[in-house]
Amino acid sequence: MSPSDSSPEARPRSGPAPGPAATTSWGATPGGHDAAWADLDRLVTGEGVALELPPASAGLRVVSGLVDLVVQVVVLVVGLFVAGLLATSEALAAAYGVVAVVGALVVAPTVLETLTGGRTLGKLALGLRTVRDDAGPVSFHHVFVRHLVGVVELWLLVGVPALAAALVTTRGKRLGDLVAGTYVVRDRVRLSLPWPVPMPPPLAAWAAGADIAPLPDRLALTVRRVLARGGTLHPEARRALTERTAAQVARHVAPPPPPGTPPEAFLAAVSAERRSRDEVRLRREAELRHRLTARRP
Repeated sequence: MSPSDSSPEARPRSGPAPGPAATTSWGATPGGHDAAWADLDRLVTGEGVALELPPASAGLRVVSGLVDLVVQVVVLVVGLFVAGLLATSEALAAAYGVVAVVGALVVAPTVLETLTGGRTLGKLALGLRTVRDDAGPVSFHHVFVRHLVGVVELWLLVGVPALAAALVTTRGKRLGDLVAGTYVVRDRVRLSLPWPVPMPPPLAAWAAGADIAPLPDRLALTVRRVLARGGTLHPEARRALTERTAAQVARHVAPPPPPGTPPEAFLAAVSAERRSRDEVRLRREAELRHRLTARRP
């Protein structure tokens, strides 16, 4: 085997397959997310970068709703006018009127919001978007339920239940959101990338020779959050969270870190080494693309 074959960079990207939890000095076993992070609303990219999309304020939602209200009223008036022209009897006029109301209040906004990924005209104007409770994109089912309930709470009851529900729920949900499992977020936010984590010098030699697999997205995000914001937690909560996270990360690393390694130092070493290897890989791929696509003189 050549020396290049034994280097960490030449090893397969997949790394060690996750297996039983590695034995560490922390005495922790993999667990769920700590309650300290439970109230954060986030979307996660493939690199484990958190995109914080805070719930929309009541003021923005009211203005957005007023824009949608004007649009729906215009569509409804046009629909009723056309229904009156087409109707040849009172029965047909009533039937066409029902179709116009359903189309303006339910069908049209449902189709629009489904096609635009959770945005109505009012939300587009204010930079808002409807997402699922887990911050994922909404489907036709979610949007249809929201607007169906909205006919009652917003039109028949003049928005009073919607306002009351928004005041008592943590994400400012109206009844339609509670039934559909959705909420509205501000979509125009800055992407804030964390500063790179430095390599702890005592672990540099171990990390250079360790086999470190790419971490799952949510675990990579947890590592970033622990390293960036662990200082804001109570010392006991911080210790428990770092030990739990380190035990999860240890499943993707071989061999284990040296005995006595602090869990935060272990997490920093893994994060720094993964970033360094990814930078080398991306640079090599870019050089290869350049050589393959460069024109010969």
